Amino acid sequence: MDNSTAAIGTLKRALKLNGFTYADAAKHLNLSEASVKKMFSTQNITLKRINALCEMMHLDFIDLVRLFDESREKISHLQPEQEQELVRDNKLLIVALCARNHWHFDEIVEHFNITKPECYRLISRLEELKLLELHPGNRIRLLVAENFRWLSHGPIERAFKKKLMNEFLQSEFDQNEDLRLYLHGPLTVGARETLTRRLTSLSHEFAELLKESAIRPISERKNVGLLLGIREWEPQFLTAHRK
Repeated sequence: MDNSTAAIGTLKRALKLNGFTYADAAKHLNLSEASVKKMFSTQNITLKRINALCEMMHLDFIDLVRLFDESREKISHLQPEQEQELVRDNKLLIVALCARNHWHFDEIVEHFNITKPECYRLISRLEELKLLELHPGNRIRLLVAENFRWLSHGPIERAFKKKLMNEFLQSEFDQNEDLRLYLHGPLTVGARETLTRRLTSLSHEFAELLKESAIRPISERKNVGLLLGIREWEPQFLTAHRK
């Protein structure tokens, strides 16, 4: 995908995230809806109109640039030594996770017991690990993709299984927008493959929504946990009573 196509795609995602339609854009630009659709399909959008659409969405142009930057090709997983370094230092892991979730430098310092000198030191270490870059104005640029995955059986996954999985599941999941499903039953091989594809697609959608949400203020974003899993399995109490 060339840069112009990716840039227009970024603008379309920003409109969708902020609840605006082509009709809204047409009204703001004093154009017909058909003209706006053609403008996007032909990728013929002037900088003046892009700025006008950013104004409509109450976004700074730099926010759109950052969203575009985050959509570019990046590494999809870490190396074992990178993950091991993260799990050895809680503060290093906190800064890494905040950076991945698009927190600004000042927001990290404001919300955690991490001083500015500490934050600079930790970010410098993450730069050495080639996970991010610190740019002028304390702007953090990620070098990992939104949909990157922890290594299977790697240091992060082992730490999650040991410390965090039970903590995550020890909840009634009864708050607004909480959801817990337990499903079990026999599926054909084809049905299982279909379900696996859809779960994989959902994980990609989560990554996309994470990227799109990054342009909103931190006060409008709340951390969520999503645990997906599928395998051939039967509860032990059933197995124990099988002939």
